[in-house]
Amino acid sequence: MPAERFDVVVVGAGISGIGAGVHLREKSPDRSFVILEGREDIGGTWDLFKYPGVRSDSDMHTLGYEFKPWKAEKSIADGPSIMEYLRETVAEHDLRRHIRFGERVARAEWSTQDATWTVHTQRSDGSHGRFECNYLFMCAGYYSYKAGYLPEFAGREKFRGTIVHPQEWPDDLDCVNKRVVVIGSGATAVTIVPAVAETAAHVTMLQRSPTYMVSRPDRDALANFLRKILPTRVAYKLTRAKNTWRQQLVYRRTRTNPHQIKMLLLGGVQQELGGKYPIKRHFLPRYNPWDQRLCLVPNSDFFAAIRAGRASVVTETIETFTETGVLLSSGEHLAADIIVTATGLQLVSLGEADIFVDGNRVDFAQTRTYKGMAYSDVPNLATSFGYINASWTLRADLTCTYVCRLLNHMRDTGTRQCTPRLRPGEEDMPRRPWIDGFSSGYMQRVMHLMPAQGDREPWINPQNYDKDKKMFREGGVNDGVMQFTNLEEVVVDAALASSAAR
Repeated sequence: MPAERFDVVVVGAGISGIGAGVHLREKSPDRSFVILEGREDIGGTWDLFKYPGVRSDSDMHTLGYEFKPWKAEKSIADGPSIMEYLRETVAEHDLRRHIRFGERVARAEWSTQDATWTVHTQRSDGSHGRFECNYLFMCAGYYSYKAGYLPEFAGREKFRGTIVHPQEWPDDLDCVNKRVVVIGSGATAVTIVPAVAETAAHVTMLQRSPTYMVSRPDRDALANFLRKILPTRVAYKLTRAKNTWRQQLVYRRTRTNPHQIKMLLLGGVQQELGGKYPIKRHFLPRYNPWDQRLCLVPNSDFFAAIRAGRASVVTETIETFTETGVLLSSGEHLAADIIVTATGLQLVSLGEADIFVDGNRVDFAQTRTYKGMAYSDVPNLATSFGYINASWTLRADLTCTYVCRLLNHMRDTGTRQCTPRLRPGEEDMPRRPWIDGFSSGYMQRVMHLMPAQGDREPWINPQNYDKDKKMFREGGVNDGVMQFTNLEEVVVDAALASSAAR
């Protein structure tokens, strides 16, 4: 079967891929594109995760797209509300006809001679697909959809109750009047605990070490007020700017004065739980704020569950699972009917696809990251990877803007290939981690598999919205690092004709 041909193949129909489709339609309307989605619906994360209480962990005025205002009262939104927002986006921009469902990208091969990516997919029905394009835009997220991260727990096979990972939450799991132990202390655990505690007999969050938490209302009062007195887009733009500024301000303060932020966060928790609660044991991490992601607690629901006695926190290591629960290293036994292993994600690069350039498999650990979205010596390919210290979509929007600028430049100059290449002498640049200064386990487990940063632009991944705006929106596309080659035949023919005329 012959391959289907497009100018651009977008991989993934989650927040990033849908955003890419809109940007391509609006900023590069002359380019044909297809969005390949391995699942049977749009949404990515928000279609996959079904655990109780699933919600955003940042406000929707920044997690939403720059081109589509978030109009709901709640700015910390649940999964179904986010899915509704994404479906509206797809309908408003007529993207459904561009999306192919059940097409999981397994391999992509670049040919310099043909200036073409050949993308191979595995289909839901067991067959295989083949697509060709000039540019490959990977928007498949950053973690494996096959399974979450699950450490080895001694005695796991002994437990007679139910063990479930949040990434694989069954629709029929009944927690009513059950004793539930949630292993973990990240955003997923902090979301599940208060949701399950509403009906469970009791919920215990069992953590090896604490996480910084901050409580915020799930409604943005200023945003809702502005929307009443201003045009929707104006109100959204102002709210988005305000919230982005606040995110960046807090993050910068954690870098310059971590002790001050630490005390503010701990003071907030102490106020929630009272002066006698052992805050330092259960809510004082061994790292500084934003060395790992902060956990958002909307409307203090997590703390309210603790105050009501429906939930509790235990900070201890696990000795072994038993038939009826979990035995801790201290000798304490936590009885459980259900154990939830909220132990994190398995990070992957480029949607777990194998990437080849002119017959050679790309080892991304040996590459340098170009602006945090492309890779040295890998032509015509970009990855959408958002922020870990702010809302994901802020960076996804910037990346899409840059990709469209790049495609338009190639059109205008008649070139078919763009490749980031190290300049002479840059091979000896220091190799810095792709995500620097972030100690979360799910990052550290795979950082050795990721491309390295350098010590200068554009070989950096700053995770800084202000710097990224300048790099992506204002920085020159033809910067001396991105090499434009492989002239289109029509341009070559025109040059030959001009030479013959002379």
